[in-house]
Amino acid sequence: MADLRVEGDVISAIGALTPRPGEPVIEAKGGILLPGLHDHHIHLAALAVRAASIDCGPPAVRDRDDLARALTQPGSGWLRGFGFCESVLEGTLPDASVLDTMVQHRPARLQHRTGRMWLLNSAALDELLAENTTPPGLERDGDRFTGRLFDEDAWLQQALAGTPPDFSQASADLARCGVTGLTDMSPRNDAVMAHHFAQQAECGHLAQHAVIAGRLSLVDAPQHGWRLGPAKLHLHEAALPDFDATCAWIAEAHAQKRGVAVHCVTEVELVFTLALFEVVGAQHGDRIEHASIVSPELAARMAALGLWACVQPHFIHERGERYLRDVEAQYQPDLYRLRSLLEAGIVLAGGSDAPYGSPDPWAAMRASVLRGTREGTPFNPDEALTPEQALALYLADPLDLSRQRRIAVGEVADLCLLDRPWREVRERLESADVRATLVSGKLVHQRIDESPVQRLARREAAA
Repeated sequence: MADLRVEGDVISAIGALTPRPGEPVIEAKGGILLPGLHDHHIHLAALAVRAASIDCGPPAVRDRDDLARALTQPGSGWLRGFGFCESVLEGTLPDASVLDTMVQHRPARLQHRTGRMWLLNSAALDELLAENTTPPGLERDGDRFTGRLFDEDAWLQQALAGTPPDFSQASADLARCGVTGLTDMSPRNDAVMAHHFAQQAECGHLAQHAVIAGRLSLVDAPQHGWRLGPAKLHLHEAALPDFDATCAWIAEAHAQKRGVAVHCVTEVELVFTLALFEVVGAQHGDRIEHASIVSPELAARMAALGLWACVQPHFIHERGERYLRDVEAQYQPDLYRLRSLLEAGIVLAGGSDAPYGSPDPWAAMRASVLRGTREGTPFNPDEALTPEQALALYLADPLDLSRQRRIAVGEVADLCLLDRPWREVRERLESADVRATLVSGKLVHQRIDESPVQRLARREAAA
């Protein structure tokens, strides 16, 4: 047990301290104080717009009738859905004509759960193509467009004349979970998006420290209100880039003194990535995003290269039953490994991939310990972590995942106070236990345990 003093944005003293006159005091009441949590893989803009969107996937939407009800919304403007999964329509992707049976008189776009595809109805196609050239990623069936739009977020944003969203609600939700920092991993992040992050931080709409990964051009953007993260390489197994050109791209990122973060959700993508690093050479900071399928042999190659991995432990809980149903049996033991990667000597960090997964880090910690699906089916339980190992995923330094952040004099005062001791927290791993969150010494979240009426009654009783 000890007191802690914050002055400015740093921890200035730890020990038996006497409050100074007028100094604000937060009573921990026996709760554990942790370094603030860091989400090492998030898509903040996409998370921010989700609040104004409709959930179109499991568990909220499970079948065609559920989807039709969800899309029955009053109004005449654009309708935006997220999280669509083929299981809703018995394993099929809808085309525009199918969506027209549910939404006919207003434009609608549904984002696939992977974030890589949009599904458009006819009204949406008509509006988007009226004044815009047809993008390569818009699927065609003969002389008609199906309404399936692949990997064309930049075109869609331009066609809709979209501007980046306000971050305030998403930031507040993260603060309630004790999150004091985030690494935005959107591969299209450029100077424009970096400027938006800076503006959001300056006006107080983004409380967390931000590390921004993305394009090579980010290196030239003024770093005000954010820090430069790795260069992001987003691979697609069906269309892998030219090998030599990609080696040159990695070498350029390394010349910028940046690590490279490579999206790997299939075995082929990981094999391709390891071959790249074995040719170019890996450097401190290079990392694998997701590491969805990693055989023991590939884990050994990752470790030999010194590659880090940013994992999403909650996917087993959120999507496990579908993995058990749809992923080939030979690959299931290699899905979202945790313990064996640590034992292979690979540095791990945790990221939500929100909005494509839950942004709650405590739910991810719990999932990494329990290793079961939402329905309770065990899923490779030998890969489970201890609660302490699970917590460590979110305490890594975002610019050096091999270093754990700690509470010490001179460290930045990014803090997460829980309402109970660790011996109880480790059995629950619940975000509801977060009492207060401080970013650079500033209180950005404090849980209110009493209603105004309860507080008034307590004060009157004491008077």
